Amino acid sequence: MRLNLPSLALTALLLAGCAIGPDYKRPPVAVPSAFRGQSPDQVPPAADGASLGDLQWWEVFQDPELRGLIGRALASNFDLRVAVGRVLEARAQVGIARADQFPQVSGTVSGESFRVSRNAFPMIPPPGKVSEDDFLMAGNLSFEIDLWGKLRRATEAARAQLLATEAARATATSTLVSQVATTYFQLRELDFELEISRRTLTSRVASLRLVNLRRDAGIASGLDVRQAEVLVNTAAAQIPDLERQIEQTENLINLLLGGSPGGVPRGLALDSQVVVAAVPAGLPSALLERRPDIRQAEQQLVAANANIGVAKALFFPQITLTAEGGKESAALARLFEGPSGFWAFGGQLLQPIFQGGRIWFNYRATKARQEQAVAAYQQSVQSGFRDVSDALVGYRKTREFRVEQEALTRSLREYSRLSTLRYRGGVASYLEVLDADRQLFSAELDLAKARREELLADVQLYRALGGGWQDVKLPPRVAHRLGRPRAAIDSRVRTKEMRRSRVAPMVLGIS
Repeated sequence: MRLNLPSLALTALLLAGCAIGPDYKRPPVAVPSAFRGQSPDQVPPAADGASLGDLQWWEVFQDPELRGLIGRALASNFDLRVAVGRVLEARAQVGIARADQFPQVSGTVSGESFRVSRNAFPMIPPPGKVSEDDFLMAGNLSFEIDLWGKLRRATEAARAQLLATEAARATATSTLVSQVATTYFQLRELDFELEISRRTLTSRVASLRLVNLRRDAGIASGLDVRQAEVLVNTAAAQIPDLERQIEQTENLINLLLGGSPGGVPRGLALDSQVVVAAVPAGLPSALLERRPDIRQAEQQLVAANANIGVAKALFFPQITLTAEGGKESAALARLFEGPSGFWAFGGQLLQPIFQGGRIWFNYRATKARQEQAVAAYQQSVQSGFRDVSDALVGYRKTREFRVEQEALTRSLREYSRLSTLRYRGGVASYLEVLDADRQLFSAELDLAKARREELLADVQLYRALGGGWQDVKLPPRVAHRLGRPRAAIDSRVRTKEMRRSRVAPMVLGIS
């Protein structure tokens, strides 16, 4: 019986519509009905999904200077540029993996002239020909039939790695936005502390002058003068240390912006910053799609799951079709004549028989990596829920602490005023003024820190909810290199496309 090779090849191609290996299914995770740590007035919204994490970063941060700094950081930050480069590399890897599904075609053009030695063994008799010319122009085709879906599973894994890399870039973007905002609020808090210290120093210098006058008049003692000097020196010692911290914080912001050390423009004062964390946290189930680190872990799981199919396909025969044709002649002038043509078709079936268990252990290792990816994904989900709960508790409690600290500062400010009046009236000693002023100075600094912590808790909550990376306007050169944004970036959309591609028969076995 004569085999019809083209018919056999066509049959094999039509059968190459399904891929072995498990189809991806999102593993079960325990999703709470509401985030722990929400205040009673922050109930979960309806299915509309309204959440602080859905807001754009320019909607969350109202300071125009802070917006400008974040925009500059998104354009020039070094870590973000590295993340963009990794996305480009992963996109190229998808092209490499997908190229294996196509026929590999190559062309050869060669010319050769050689002479054979008469004295070599076996010796050529004198009439024999010792020189030859050979000219060749040929094309070669090689095509592996993806009967078991090995190549398509490899492409699926590469695409999932691309999505994971894009999610990593989104994580880097969200982290960068929160870092710039956090560092800027720390800078404004240091500015506020420096303003308090300078104002306190001015007030204490005036008080020292008054105490000196009272001592010269015989009303106050030398002890009062020394106590007033202690207050002046305490406030003066704060200023150079705060100036050091301010310059170092400015240098850190400039590093985040991808620039050299230098000054940073200021916007709203610390006590004028607007906090928008009153927006509900949203539904916990929406966190799985919003947080880029969870999306990254899931896409890594998709890749590990697809690699199981690649490893499993190695147990089955590998079918390769080859073809070659062209022109060959000993004379260049006769290369294109009819008799110079040649062609060849062939097929190869390679079935592993014994490799010392290499294929089996590779399959076991791939399954073990998939199990690790499942655990990593489930851990990332629970870590996300914990981050949100911690941020909610942190924001609520820092706000309560700031309110109490404001009340304490108001009381100490009144206490300082009354003690100063009592001292001037000769009713109280300067020790009472010293104690009141010291407590007020410390309370004002603590209030500045409390306001900073409230703002930082707001930033932490926004980041924990997965905000800060959506619809980020990248620089034109970066956006051009990344290409046009695709709706298939969503993992669910990509997963559905992959499933449809595995079900439909494919003429060339290309997904």
